[in-house]
Amino acid sequence: MNQKDVVLRDYQGRSIRLTGERWEHILVHPEMVEQRNRLEETLTQPDFVIETTKDQTVIAYHRLYPQTPVTRKYMLVLVKLLVDDAFIVTAFYSSRQKKGKIIWQT
Repeated sequence: MNQKDVVLRDYQGRSIRLTGERWEHILVHPEMVEQRNRLEETLTQPDFVIETTKDQTVIAYHRLYPQTPVTRKYMLVLVKLLVDDAFIVTAFYSSRQKKGKIIWQT
């Protein structure tokens, strides 16, 4: 792991890697600048989690924020779950939830 990589925790206490490269990818979305705390909050306190239809090893954590840099939206954090690893693929705001099966909700 390089020095820009961090390990975060999700609502189950599972270790989730956020690499420096993935964080830079996320910051391509200008509305995600200064949203790191909300990204972490979405992992630890999601409203619901969906197993995506396109890739069953990718789950999407959702948390609705009444006010964001782009109005009322869900923060989505997509995490790839492998047998011995879990890492953030991307994160962004969306007005819609990902398609798939709800595997957890509050």
